[in-house]
Amino acid sequence: MKKFAVVALCLLMAVSAWAAGGKVVVYTAHEETIINALVPMFEKETGIKVEYVKMASGDVIKRAKAEAARPQADVIWSIGGEQLEAESQILAPYTPKEWDKINPVYKVGTNWLPYTGIMNVFIVNTKMLTPDKYPKSWTDLMDARFKKNISSARADKSGSSYMQLCNVLSIYGDKGWDIYKGIMKNMVISASSGAVPKFVNDGEQAVGITLEDNAFRYFAGGGPVAIVYPTDGTVAAPDGIALLKGAPNLENAKIFIDWCLSKPVQEYLVDAMARRPVRIDCKDPKGLVPLSQVKTIPYDFGWAAKNKDAFVKKFVDIAMELGL
Repeated sequence: MKKFAVVALCLLMAVSAWAAGGKVVVYTAHEETIINALVPMFEKETGIKVEYVKMASGDVIKRAKAEAARPQADVIWSIGGEQLEAESQILAPYTPKEWDKINPVYKVGTNWLPYTGIMNVFIVNTKMLTPDKYPKSWTDLMDARFKKNISSARADKSGSSYMQLCNVLSIYGDKGWDIYKGIMKNMVISASSGAVPKFVNDGEQAVGITLEDNAFRYFAGGGPVAIVYPTDGTVAAPDGIALLKGAPNLENAKIFIDWCLSKPVQEYLVDAMARRPVRIDCKDPKGLVPLSQVKTIPYDFGWAAKNKDAFVKKFVDIAMELGL
């Protein structure tokens, strides 16, 4: 009888899932490997087809904004929170299931939701630098010995790189522009933020400015790299997921968001990406430094969003001046 009840429950869950049907259209800056893993899982569990377009995070926002009068997508999945905050008017508020399980420290968005916890770090090549030569702070990256030896993406194209620029400005205020310009003089610009740690791992540059999870995967994989947490402070903040205003597949969009914030998916992201979870009932990735041992600084998403156009313009002007 018990076995019959279990089988009946499984059948009921399967029928309920497939009853949803239809599709959800997603714009995302997620890594292809994660998309390729999660999309089939979601489709199998819910019966909802995922149609996704992968773009750089800046392009995700540009496209969604251009289509705001007649939305073609339902969900923005995994881009920087400051980009979502800057365009919160094209997003629809939504309170997901199990909202009480989300860590309050990550509940910082206007019309967007935390998806994973991210942090800025330096990744260094241990064959090119000895520990005494590692950059310890943001200001260390200005040192002439790192000339053409720092890998970074562009702050006008990459959400994580924009957050790194804001990280410096948050610590040093107006003086931060001089510091960041000094860092830019030593940069080799990468086509994407995901390529930054690979260049360091492969010995093409000695240092990379990247996200903690990107660096950790190369470290955990046995690469010749080390992770450095800036002693003058690093932003610890969520990237986001959001429901687009006027989403044509509204109910399926909500199901997708709920699923992405569920405990099994958050635990998968911890294991697969070494991202810190946004839920209070999930553990941090094994092997990462505890947050209590890192000097973190608060990140004002509203400030970063409000000043984005001006900051990006200044970045582009400096990049043109330096020939980047």
